[in-house]
Amino acid sequence: MQSKRFKLGLISKIILGIIFGLIIGIVAPNWFIQIFVTFSSIFGNFLGFIIPLLILGFVTAGIAELGTGAGKLLGITIGIAYLFTLIAGLFAYTVGVSLLPSIITPETAGNITTAKADLEPFFIVEMPAIMEVVSALILAFLLGLGIAAIDSDPLRKIANDFQKIITKVIESIVIPLLPIYIVGIFGNMTYTGQVMTVFSVFWKVFLIVISCHILIILFQFAISCFISKKNYFRSLKIQITGYMTALGTQSSAATIPVNIQCSEKIGISKGIREFVIPLCATTHMSGSTITLTICAMSVMMLNGVPIVFSAFFGFIAMLGITIVAAPGVPGGAVMASLGVLELILGFTEPMIALMIALYIAQDSFGTACNVTGDQAVAMIVDRIQENK
Repeated sequence: MQSKRFKLGLISKIILGIIFGLIIGIVAPNWFIQIFVTFSSIFGNFLGFIIPLLILGFVTAGIAELGTGAGKLLGITIGIAYLFTLIAGLFAYTVGVSLLPSIITPETAGNITTAKADLEPFFIVEMPAIMEVVSALILAFLLGLGIAAIDSDPLRKIANDFQKIITKVIESIVIPLLPIYIVGIFGNMTYTGQVMTVFSVFWKVFLIVISCHILIILFQFAISCFISKKNYFRSLKIQITGYMTALGTQSSAATIPVNIQCSEKIGISKGIREFVIPLCATTHMSGSTITLTICAMSVMMLNGVPIVFSAFFGFIAMLGITIVAAPGVPGGAVMASLGVLELILGFTEPMIALMIALYIAQDSFGTACNVTGDQAVAMIVDRIQENK
């Protein structure tokens, strides 16, 4: 009988990458660290090259798919999912503005900005993107809306196939190489003396993020149970199974069957649960938006970048669109958000690298929050359908 092969998950690999980066940053000679720094530089340039293609692939296919289906019911579901995502992002911003300044003080940020210079890569491989991020966004909107408007199956298939190509690139190249990328980033941060400052801040940030996830879940269920006239505590108790499944699988798509079973136990009609739950798995992103918002604010404050509400409102509003139909792999949401981080918040490559590591380290909790919120959307849609 063949024994099962042990396989590390992405979070475990990222953690090992961080640990190895810390070790080489402390004990290894500069030339050894520079090997990983060089790889991180090349990989970072590759990410910059693929960001517009990623936006084009996922936003086009996502909008094209959302433009067809059950008419008004589709629009209502998408509207509620987007509203929940927007509320979650604004809530996260409010919490961040209130709590983060007490954690990330000017002195803390000063430790980052006054650290010694980074080690330089041995060489640089330029990979200019084929278009700007904003051009990719505009083109994706035009193509997606156009395909939905003319209801063209061949064009929709092309959009879906291109999305599959980009997904394959992420699954086969980006995700497997991320841990090595993290080694170079954290090795360099340890060499410069920044890493202890980062660690002293982000365990507190994680506690804030997870607390926000729980609070937004309680809020969403309070609203949905009030509208649908379902028992609040019973509904939450039933949904624990879906939450724990998402926590373990780290995938909204993989949790769909379990979440549909939870819907049935809660009392949501068959047609609605089988329509809304799979749809919301790629359109409702409250947990991911909370994490991205608070982590982005933290990275900006650490680097002395001012927090401006108008910029963050635009960032949150765009997140709800750009991470629609994000790849069904761990860390998909942060990959799909890289263009918005760069375009609206002005993130540099080191800031993006830190953002990726921080997001993926808690990705399970964000996914679990997304999945649980899907159930709240389904309850509201079911009630609206009953009234009709």
